[in-house]
Amino acid sequence: MSERNVLGGPLEPCGTDPVTGFYRDGSCSCGPTDTGLHAVCAVMSSEFLAHQQSVGNDLSTPRPEWQFPGLRPGDRWCVVAVRWLQAHRDGAAAPVVLASTNERALEVVPLALLREHAVDVPADPGALG
Repeated sequence: MSERNVLGGPLEPCGTDPVTGFYRDGSCSCGPTDTGLHAVCAVMSSEFLAHQQSVGNDLSTPRPEWQFPGLRPGDRWCVVAVRWLQAHRDGAAAPVVLASTNERALEVVPLALLREHAVDVPADPGALG
């Protein structure tokens, strides 16, 4: 069975430049080996990147050994749900692409918070209501 997004539809790709995802397939797929739950498709902002660095999660510095290019504002990246929630609580949440956010994010982050930071509009905008 294919994975679903937080709106109940098929999980859409998050980003390919740079290629994101725990499996580096451009998708926020969360298989059994993704214990961190890289489920939230977030659009990087300066505030989010600075916040993550301040809590010890440096997303800006390239780490070739992990196939990690380092991120800049505007990049779309599958982030760990707990890290996104932490940033939200600290007032630095990154915008979220709902159609590309894995439904497993809902194990950690309430849908209402994701909707609050949504930057995409689904085919049925009523789903946001």
